[in-house]
Amino acid sequence: MRSIQFREALREAMSEEMRRDPNIFLMGEEVAEYNGAYKVSQGMLDEFGPKRIIDTPISELGFGGIGVGAAMNGLRPIIEFMTFNFSLVAIDQVINSAAKMYQMSGGQFNIPMVFRGPTASAGQLGAQHSQAFENWYANTPGLKVVVPSNPYDAKGLLKSAIRDNDPVIFMESEQMYGDKGEVPEEEYLLDIGKAHIVQEGSDVTIVSFGKIMKVALAAAQELAKDGISCEIIDLRTVRPIDYATLIESVKKTNRMVIVEEAWPLASISSELTYMVQKLGFDYLDAPIRRITTRDTPLGYAPTLVEEFLPNPARVIEAVKSVTYR
Repeated sequence: MRSIQFREALREAMSEEMRRDPNIFLMGEEVAEYNGAYKVSQGMLDEFGPKRIIDTPISELGFGGIGVGAAMNGLRPIIEFMTFNFSLVAIDQVINSAAKMYQMSGGQFNIPMVFRGPTASAGQLGAQHSQAFENWYANTPGLKVVVPSNPYDAKGLLKSAIRDNDPVIFMESEQMYGDKGEVPEEEYLLDIGKAHIVQEGSDVTIVSFGKIMKVALAAAQELAKDGISCEIIDLRTVRPIDYATLIESVKKTNRMVIVEEAWPLASISSELTYMVQKLGFDYLDAPIRRITTRDTPLGYAPTLVEEFLPNPARVIEAVKSVTYR
């Protein structure tokens, strides 16, 4: 099996699906002539031409709406936001049109489209370019929300998202595009809504998704040195959420720590905490702990970035508290 970059896995997913279905097209800022802001779409203009790889003005509301209209008329758009921070300009089209059209039309219009691009922080980008909105979109009925953590998942989940007849929010990370991982050459798809047990363990369940999986895995490696066995679960998708896998894990470990790059109020980890205690209360031997970002806009200084984000030390402290070490 070959090792390829995260951006290459995304490119392969889109290209394979575009070869399979002529109704699929990619639209967004700098996706064509510039080969993508993060080179995800490199070479795709040469293969598919300007009618299917479409550069747009800096107008997310406009090209987001064009995508919804195209989906209503039988096409399958992939709309790339240069960052999901900019998706706020288009959020009316995403939430009030894409997510609701099937219900409002009495089932006459499916909206088979993908909104994709990087989410959350990526270094010193300041308060307006470092926000995670997974929980915002996951709060919206009619949307599916996918947050892959590695190249293998990125390709398999993006292919499934493109084939899905519902609108899918596909959230990546600028800090993962260069990550390498093993990806099969043969075709494969991954189910949306199914979590992945990355590592089995017996003492505590650590749950995360997206690039913060790196933090969870780094913490688990250190905890293993102290004899603490961590079960690591990658959610992969945050709408729908695979609660069954979480509950089965808690039945075994009796403890849970959730790690997420988001503000603490009304986050994905808030929902997970509620549902796990509702469905698995009798199996818990300690309160669930959450590790989130600090409850403030992200500053620019490196010291503030470091203090703002979840890190292995905070996860280790939480795990030791729930295991009473």
